[in-house]
Amino acid sequence: MEYLTDRITIDEKVCNGKPTIRGKRITVNTILEFLSAGDSSEEILKQYPSLEKEDISACLKFNEKSQ
Repeated sequence: MEYLTDRITIDEKVCNGKPTIRGKRITVNTILEFLSAGDSSEEILKQYPSLEKEDISACLKFNEKSQ
């Protein structure tokens, strides 16, 4: 498993090697899609109770660095 940040990981055995949040089956791209569709962090956290607010922040930071 490769750790891209404290919260973003890549594991070829999880989600086809796409960046995920802490090795869970929730991809960074999924969270970014919810945000771009207008969902708030609070709404996302309700849908994914295993996530923390810092996970969403890490997705945004990861996206900034990868562009």
